[in-house]
Amino acid sequence: MALSPCSARTDAQGRELAQHGTAQFPIACYQDDLTKNPVPWHWHTELEILMVLEGTAVVAAGTERFTVGRGEGFFINSGVLHAVWEQEGAECRFHSAVFHPRLVGGGFGSVFWRDYVDPLLGNTALKRLHLDHTEAWHREALQAIHDAWTACADEPSGYEFQARSALSQLIFLLTSRCPASEKAPSKKALRDEARVKTMIQYIHENYGEEIGTAAIAGSAAVSESECLRCFRSTIDTTPMQYVKEFRLQRAAELLASTQQGIAEIGAQCGFLDASYFTKVFREREGCSPSEYRRRTDT
Repeated sequence: MALSPCSARTDAQGRELAQHGTAQFPIACYQDDLTKNPVPWHWHTELEILMVLEGTAVVAAGTERFTVGRGEGFFINSGVLHAVWEQEGAECRFHSAVFHPRLVGGGFGSVFWRDYVDPLLGNTALKRLHLDHTEAWHREALQAIHDAWTACADEPSGYEFQARSALSQLIFLLTSRCPASEKAPSKKALRDEARVKTMIQYIHENYGEEIGTAAIAGSAAVSESECLRCFRSTIDTTPMQYVKEFRLQRAAELLASTQQGIAEIGAQCGFLDASYFTKVFREREGCSPSEYRRRTDT
């Protein structure tokens, strides 16, 4: 199975566009260096697991932030808005895998789906979990993540069985050790996250145009002050800061993957002033757009 960085390209709803694996074997494994690129805010219907190999990562899931150190892992449930970046001053590499729950659960009528997968998907108290060794069973869960990722990466004979077995063990541990009676996110937090997803949809559809806070707020039928509060409480930024960051992410992708002119890319991503585009791009990447293109060509 070919490994690649997780680019997290999204559709208009903020849902990730990438197909993870195939219809026959719905899992994909990634290796990421957060020093080069953070994983932007996105969500997908699949489950995600990751393990930090070096340094320290900050994993954001909904309204919460977690510092995940070397040898620790993380689980992200279906539909959860999340992002990953390196802790300031700490280089970070990690492995991750994204898989459809049917890989473990089989058909909707199976005992695996009924008794294990469906309760996990519906457990609002388990939208995310930091596997940080505070519980004895975390070691088993981390081993399962390692075994699943390694099987897919190395592809020994019968690796599909090995990966599914390891993921089945992980799902069993999560459902048996994390009961739904644990404290779930408040209705307010769930509502705020849904609103932010809607507003992110609007931004992703219109980032190349001139947009402001009022238009972003209007897309979710909320006031500007409520828009600002939702962004701040859910992803700890402002709407316009998110717009600028998303535009710069798209510009970096286009610089690395196309031969379009730099001014053309800037304008396409909403930066009509070429000098301003160069200025803010340098602030984010530490180099000019042309220098960034030369680095990514090597």
